[in-house]
Amino acid sequence: MASRRITQETFDTVVQENMIEFEMEPEEALSEAIQQFESQGVDLINVVKVVQNRAAEASNQKHNVLQALEALQKALDLLALDEMGDHLTNFTEQCSLNFAHRHLAAEKSAYPTVLATCRQLMSDPPSLLKGVQALSALLDGQPDLLDPEGQRLLLEILKHHRDHTALNVTAIRAVRHSCLKHEQNRQELVQGGVLALLTGAIVNHGAQADVVKEAGSALRVMTYDDDIRVPFGRAHDHAKLIVMEHDGLRIVIEAAKAFTDNPSVLSELCCTLSRLAVRNEFCQDIVDLGGLNFMVALLADCIDHRELVKQVLGAFRAIAGNDEVKDAIINAGGTDLIVLAMNRHMGSPQICEQGCAALGMFALRKPENCSVIMEGGGALMALQAMKTHPAEVHVQKQACMLLRNLVARNPAFSQLILEMGAEMLILQAKTTHQDCEDLAKAALRDLGCKVELHELWTGQKGGISH
Repeated sequence: MASRRITQETFDTVVQENMIEFEMEPEEALSEAIQQFESQGVDLINVVKVVQNRAAEASNQKHNVLQALEALQKALDLLALDEMGDHLTNFTEQCSLNFAHRHLAAEKSAYPTVLATCRQLMSDPPSLLKGVQALSALLDGQPDLLDPEGQRLLLEILKHHRDHTALNVTAIRAVRHSCLKHEQNRQELVQGGVLALLTGAIVNHGAQADVVKEAGSALRVMTYDDDIRVPFGRAHDHAKLIVMEHDGLRIVIEAAKAFTDNPSVLSELCCTLSRLAVRNEFCQDIVDLGGLNFMVALLADCIDHRELVKQVLGAFRAIAGNDEVKDAIINAGGTDLIVLAMNRHMGSPQICEQGCAALGMFALRKPENCSVIMEGGGALMALQAMKTHPAEVHVQKQACMLLRNLVARNPAFSQLILEMGAEMLILQAKTTHQDCEDLAKAALRDLGCKVELHELWTGQKGGISH
């Protein structure tokens, strides 16, 4: 896997050498440079891959993103507030092209420049909006840039401009960009009160799809544990704070009811609910607040919308961690809808995975639910998913788990499932995917099939034996 990096200057120099010394055309010189570095194991994700023509090179002309940054810096130095807006818009457009442009700008001190510009524009919301858009674009993929001053700025904007829809959307997006894969930013922003501001934005702008969608997504990011640099995050604690101190479940569910005709917003909010269902009582709260009935109706009405179906199934899977909620979903007709959704979207490995996982949760420790799932065609649909997606390890694992749970306390179902061709498909999953081996063996064992089980430890001195 590529891991080495080079500077923008090194890359540009090689492209120019190809053009001058080897007389290549610009596009050929660019392609040759890319191929040369990639063959050496260099990761070019941080490099702007465009040709600086000979005239530009001779006059030391900079890349467009750096020209935009330089113009912004000059306007800032002169406090030319009326000029800053256009320069910010140009800079944002350049940063939005790809990560390499953002990275190059950051290397040339774009962050303090943009931050200082935003400070100058605090009393002018339309211009400030352009500044925050530039800051959000710059932070995308570069959360390390945000410092305490930047955190204070974002929190201040959300507090003092809470009625400004566009500013809320953009500031919340900047918060989200700064918290992805960055535990320290998450914790410090939470300590600064960002959770109240995010839930408050959903309440204050309940009819504005952009605000609700962005705030729901940002709340979800606060529950992530995706920063590999820290051994332990506070994802669970943040989820509890959102629910217990900021009434997050009710706010999200009520917000969803205002967007029954907007699958994009509903997908975000269902996904956020899944991240908040971290305790047994929270799962029950979602039912008590009307969230389950809403999602069941949503699945029935929007069953053709693939992304929304996936998120609703994921939410069912999450709240089914509560045994009483499992029964509630079954009684609400959830099984039939899941089977119908899987059949409708059999080509989607994500829906097959989430569908099998949800049914597997319903079946766990619930023999009576297993009967409903079998009668509804759940086992047959799981096996069809295994046939359709043999290369998708997550589909195979969740299907094996479902089949095992169906027969663990209902051995009478074993023969029916085997007659559907389960043994061959499970053996194929076991052979194809090493990560699926343990689950496949457990499913085969509980189905009554012959399976070779290795005793990993015999209890005797001498360590693990195979």
